[in-house]
Formats: sequence, C-alpha cells, structure tokens
Amino acid sequence: MKKIALFAALSTAALSAPTVLAQAPKATSSAVSTNPSADKRIINFQGAPTGNLRTGPLTFTGSPLRATVSTLQITAPKAVLSAPAGVPIVEAKGKRTGEFSGPVSVSRGRLSAKGGSLTYSEASGTGVLKGNPSATFVPEDKKDGDTVTITAGQMSLDVDTNVSTSTGSVKLVSGDQTGRAEKLVFDEDRELAQLSGNPTLTRAAKANQKELVISGDEVRALTKNKTLYVRGGVKLVQGTITTTGDAVYYDDAKDVAYVTGNAVSVDSKSKVTLRAPKSGYLEQNTKLARVSVKNSSYAIPTAQFKLRGEK
Repeated sequence: MKKIALFAALSTAALSAPTVLAQAPKATSSAVSTNPSADKRIINFQGAPTGNLRTGPLTFTGSPLRATVSTLQITAPKAVLSAPAGVPIVEAKGKRTGEFSGPVSVSRGRLSAKGGSLTYSEASGTGVLKGNPSATFVPEDKKDGDTVTITAGQMSLDVDTNVSTSTGSVKLVSGDQTGRAEKLVFDEDRELAQLSGNPTLTRAAKANQKELVISGDEVRALTKNKTLYVRGGVKLVQGTITTTGDAVYYDDAKDVAYVTGNAVSVDSKSKVTLRAPKSGYLEQNTKLARVSVKNSSYAIPTAQFKLRGEK
C-alpha cells in the first residue's frame, strides 16, 4: 500500500538549462546586487527581446521560449519582463517581474508543473502558476513510493527554499491514496507535506482492506517514509468503525494507526465502544480494521514532521 506524498506540491531532475542566456539588459553598476540570495532570484532568458531596452517592458518569444531562475526551468511561448512603475528596466535588476503566458511548463529536480500562466517576482523569489495548474513529483527510487500528482487553484514555487505552496481545492493523488485540502505546503528537499484547511486522506479499498478516511485540523506526511501525523479533532473512519482522538500517527507500510489523547473507537455494527485510558492509546490495525486498547503511553515522533525553520 502506498502513502500520501505530497505538491506537493513541487523538488529536483530538471529540463536541460539553456547554454546561451540573455538577461535584458544588464543593470547599471549601482544596481548590481552583491547579495548571493538576491542574485539567485534573477531571471535569465534565452534569446533577444523586443521593446525599449532602457525603459522596458521587454517581450521575449520562442518555440518555446526558455528561461531559468536558479534551479527553476521555465518554458512558454511568450514572456514580458517589466520594472516597477517609474523605474527604468536597466536599473531594476532584482525588482523585475516576468509574466509568462501559456501554456507554461516549470521544472525543478523531480518536480514538473504546468499551467496557463506564470508570474515570477525577482523581489520575492516566488513564481505563481495559475490557469488550472497541475504538478507531478516523482520518487527518487521506485521503492520510495508512487508518483504524486497535484491539482489546485494556484501553485507557488519559492526559489530560495525549494518549497512549493498550492492553494484552492487542492487534490493530491499517490497510488491508492487521495488527499484533499485548501492548502498544501511541500518541502521538496525533505519530501515533507503539510495539508491544512479541512484536510482529508482517503485510502481506497483494496482486496480485503476496507476504505480508510482520516481527517483532522492538520495533516503532515513524510512521503519517502510513508508516515503520517494528523493533529486536532482527528477522525478515522473504516467500515463501521469510527475512531477519534487528539492526534494520530499512521504508518502506511505497517498498516497501523496510533491514536492518542481522549481516544475513543465506536463500532456501529457491533455496538462496541473502546476507550483508551488517560495513560494509554488506541492501536488500529488498518489492514484488518481492528482496534485494541493499550495501557502504556505512546509518544508520536512529532520532531520528524517539523517544517523548515519550525521550532
């Protein structure tokens, strides 16, 4: 059984970078940044533009047009590079905006995404995909799980951190699992996903295994390890069994869920109710749809699920 991976929503095996780049045009010496982080955000185009080379905006076209920003590779039929109002484009390096019209394709490592348009800001180092965007994130090794596909209202890629954010009716599919939420944050380097905004994870029924639906206030998933941490108003529904609690740690490979904090399980068919003692937890075998009471304490390994910069 395969695990939720998340937009992902978005990590590393990219399109080949163009060998000849044109960044239209070079800034004056006073505008050139000495900040490596800022330099990383500069957008580079292949080919020469049309338009006023001093004031801008500049238009690039190609079949397709190619551009790069750090490890981000972009292709599209057309792009318009502009400066902030009142600033000549020759003095705006690091503050420019690139508007790509579609279809637009973006790649970064094992992530590939596409949409109807892309707006990239050098100031923020963020590119926003709109127009029915979708993304695919492939595992480093086939043994690491299924390819993840993501759709959302829009997708944002940060070139500074290799973190992508998807918002608006997010849907993530990985093997026999489907995740839904209003927001998805995916750290491509760690393969760590955070789902929020009424998140749910559904594992499809398979053979003798009944469908499993897990929901809560927040879902975090480690794609490669195939483990899941859900907290806040947790609910697991499988067949006639409904288990609730404050948090759950789910190991997809082992088909087991550990429910902690006011854990209660009710079987509507057998009318059996199981309650974990204050010092214990409930263990649910999701392969057999069976729940057992454990009297000892269980500590969810929450440190594994910390987001970048989170204490």
